[in-house]
Amino acid sequence: MRDGRNQYGMTWGQPSLRAAIAEKSRRFYGQEIDPDQHVTVTCGVTEAVIAALLGIVNPGEKVVILEPAHENYHAGIAFAGGIPVWVPLRPPHYRFDAEELARAFQQKPKAVLFNSPHNPSGRVFTEQELAIIRDLCVKHDVVAITDEIYEHLVFDGLRHIPIATYPGMEDRTITICGLGKTFAVTGWRVGYCIASAELTDALRKVHDFTTVCAPTPLQEAMASVIGLPDSYYQWVQTFYASRRSRMLGILDKYGFKYAVPEGAYYVMADFRHLGRGHDDMVFAYWLIDEVGVATVPGSSFYASDPGLGRGLVRFAFPKKDETFDVVEKRFEKLETLR
Repeated sequence: MRDGRNQYGMTWGQPSLRAAIAEKSRRFYGQEIDPDQHVTVTCGVTEAVIAALLGIVNPGEKVVILEPAHENYHAGIAFAGGIPVWVPLRPPHYRFDAEELARAFQQKPKAVLFNSPHNPSGRVFTEQELAIIRDLCVKHDVVAITDEIYEHLVFDGLRHIPIATYPGMEDRTITICGLGKTFAVTGWRVGYCIASAELTDALRKVHDFTTVCAPTPLQEAMASVIGLPDSYYQWVQTFYASRRSRMLGILDKYGFKYAVPEGAYYVMADFRHLGRGHDDMVFAYWLIDEVGVATVPGSSFYASDPGLGRGLVRFAFPKKDETFDVVEKRFEKLETLR
């Protein structure tokens, strides 16, 4: 900042950060990215999603969304005047039905929007699943908007694969990612989009007139850490895997049922064995008021059929051991409150 990097920066991102993002894409995924034409730095992934949707979706056009989904997906489509077409990932395994997805694409959508590694389920989409989406995008001339914020938080030897690396997808994908989760600085609000020059031009117009630029000094800081050695990225996976183990151990102790998260840092857990009914909103408030532990109701992630989230709540596990100690202690109340 003392060197002057505390003023407005280039609208679509500091050159140093865009170059670092392009190099990271080459390093991890073998992509050849032009930092000037293809990379746009945004104020977090939330803004990136909104800018992408407003940039390419016209009023009345449809967008396929795989849900459960982050609430800002629906908001972005509403802002653009688009029409959401929801395709559920049904619990407990959170996989989409290929025929159901194909029927959604037959409605001639402008885009498909999905998140992998997935919040809230923890799913990491397989190569086969991504190939199905790719085939439908190519067949129906659809743009893929992909939220890949948890790209480095994958477990058990799994690997995140950007759909943009699939044949036919390079020029029809807006890859959205960010640095807050990987480097545990979510409050810095530094995200980015990678897209073809044509798609980039569209979303940059929205970005320019909404936020101007992401915080300049934080962009410069991120540019200096993206190039950390592989050992850092491996440590991130090991660290969050340990957080997952601690969280699942607590849930096991008190009988919660869940699908083991493959990535990200959330777990959707079934609470119905506790005899508190199946209303997830009521249970979430009860858990706060009577036990002192906060979760997110499962139905809040489903717009098409909130019933798919009934009986479920989402726990987040990017926590310190001291926090887990408190949770474990407070959960002892469950034995007396049933």
